[in-house]
Amino acid sequence: MYEHFNPLGLSDAWWQHILMIVVAAVLGYIIGYYSRRSEIEGLEIELAGIDASLDDCLSSKKIDVVVRPDDLKIVEGIGPKIEELFKSQGITTFAKLAASSAEHLREILVTAGTNFQIHDPTTWPQQAAMARDGKWDELKKWQDELYKGRPE
Repeated sequence: MYEHFNPLGLSDAWWQHILMIVVAAVLGYIIGYYSRRSEIEGLEIELAGIDASLDDCLSSKKIDVVVRPDDLKIVEGIGPKIEELFKSQGITTFAKLAASSAEHLREILVTAGTNFQIHDPTTWPQQAAMARDGKWDELKKWQDELYKGRPE
């Protein structure tokens, strides 16, 4: 009745079963490995084609970077009119304001007329640098100590 479980006809058949399991496992692994390997190679070829298409697309298109102006009124002492004045002079971001000297900012204010000459831009570049760097807590603490952008 159990002769088909003992293909070699030996009385001790347990090792035959283990041998068949090991051979089946090895064959299954080999078949699975090579079928997966061909699938992986196909995906790698497809990915290389997509990379090449992306490179072609990026090299053929000019990408324009648009810099959004910052709200310069965050700086203590700068109101809407001074912000408008600075933006007309090309100072549109915290980075540009931080890079400007207080003397240059004062020249812009003096040139704009008597209404602007009363303002003191001494701390504005430092405040702008804090805003540019995202140091909002430090900036707020310092601004609490200022009066219209000037140290009290």
